[in-house]
Amino acid sequence: MMEINSVSLARQVDFVFRQLEGELTNASAGTVLIHIRNNAVGKFGLKHHPIESKNGKIEDCEKGLSLNQVHDFRQMAIDALKYRRDWTHGEILYDFSVRASTNSWSASVLYESNYNMATWNNKYVPQVRQPQILRDYQ
Repeated sequence: MMEINSVSLARQVDFVFRQLEGELTNASAGTVLIHIRNNAVGKFGLKHHPIESKNGKIEDCEKGLSLNQVHDFRQMAIDALKYRRDWTHGEILYDFSVRASTNSWSASVLYESNYNMATWNNKYVPQVRQPQILRDYQ
C-alpha cells in the first residue's frame, strides 16, 4: 500500500471527487470541502445547499450536475491546484451551482491556509516577557 504522503495532492483531489461522484451527480448547488494537513487530504465532504419549502411543502429540485459536468468539475478542481502556493495546512472549498435555464454550471475555488503557533520552533517565536509583578511572586 502506498503512503498518503507519497501521493500528489492532485491525485488525492482526483480521489476525493471520484468518491463524491454519486453525491455530486444531480446536485444543483453546494460546496465540496477538503481539509489538508501536511499536504495530505485529512477529511472531505459535500455541503448541499438547503432544500427549500413553501407553505410546508418541499419544492421540486432543479436539475443538477450531469455525469459529464461532474467529470469536468473534477478536472477543474485539479487544474485549480496550480494557484495554491507555499502552504501545507488548510482547506480548499469548491462552490458550485447549476443554472438549469441555460443548461450550464459554474464553480469557484477558495483556498484557506492554516498555521498553528504551537508547532513552531521556539527560536522563531518572539519570547513574551512576564511583567515584573508576576516574577516577584514566583
